[in-house]
Amino acid sequence: MPLFIVENDITRMECDAIVNAANNSLLGGGGVDGAIHAAAGPALLAECRTLGGCETGDAKITDGYMLPAKRVIHTVGPVWRGGAHGEEALLRSCYRRSLALAERNGCESVAFPLISAGAYGYPKHDALEIAMSEISDFLRGSEMTVYVVIYRREDALFDEAVTASLAALIRESEEPEPAGAPPRESRRFGLLAKRARPAARRNDDAECFDMLAEPQAERHAFALCGSAAPELKNQLDNLDESFSQSLLRRIDEKGMTDVECYKRANVDRKHFSKIRGDVRYRPSKQTAVAFAIALRLTRAETDDLLMKAGFALSRSSKFDVIVSYFIARGDYDVSHVNEALFAFDQPLLGC
Repeated sequence: MPLFIVENDITRMECDAIVNAANNSLLGGGGVDGAIHAAAGPALLAECRTLGGCETGDAKITDGYMLPAKRVIHTVGPVWRGGAHGEEALLRSCYRRSLALAERNGCESVAFPLISAGAYGYPKHDALEIAMSEISDFLRGSEMTVYVVIYRREDALFDEAVTASLAALIRESEEPEPAGAPPRESRRFGLLAKRARPAARRNDDAECFDMLAEPQAERHAFALCGSAAPELKNQLDNLDESFSQSLLRRIDEKGMTDVECYKRANVDRKHFSKIRGDVRYRPSKQTAVAFAIALRLTRAETDDLLMKAGFALSRSSKFDVIVSYFIARGDYDVSHVNEALFAFDQPLLGC
């Protein structure tokens, strides 16, 4: 764990293994296959000649030679013939066999292209969904890091209905609010509008907190604040629970294990260990949101968890609009959220 979609040339991926969408002969071809053979050099072809070809749906492994990757896993995807000739089962087998082969050979990181989605004609959106599904299933029992590599972002055909809905929401979020209109979050996502903060009274306490906002004021706070000092000290001595404390409490309340939670969040084990071991750990926003998705939190619960880390969701950010959309739909599959984030060139959930 975790699983990421990246825009890159797969021949430049620095990982333990890259996957080649090969043909049955394993002797090179066009597209990804040709690019990998060209980048690896003639020694790759020489080794492939010793393998005796490969059946559709199966996988074989070679060295990486001149590639940044140490190994190349060659798998043969199905040619699309309308979907009624076992294409889906064969494509799923490509991912399963390739991942199993990587694991047997001690690979900790693997990069896949979208198998069969080029010259073999497999519908790109369906090919992507199969890739994400099979890799996610595998990672429930593995700590491997896996990348799905898209050469050009526009080459990946995402769910058209979802993409259109999100594009409309993002356009709407970029338009100015009509005077006096209720916040769009409450109209679009069924959320409660945030309460406006009451104006602060101009008294000694208010002046004290103004001072605290100024540079280097904290060291003089108690001396300057006068009557507010005892109350302020009491608040500082009784801080609310931290992000780490809130996260661990919610995991217990949901009846989840740590492993189940961090895998659903697309977070690796080492990173989760840091969170568990440091009560004052401050995550990135992507990581905090990833745990909210993993825990299937409501919007209000998500807001509360994010606040512990100093973040909030708003309608002024594409990332936030996309996350809010999936929470409102009750779609808590992090791979679905990340597909949409990738489509709109936003940072992905997890770490």
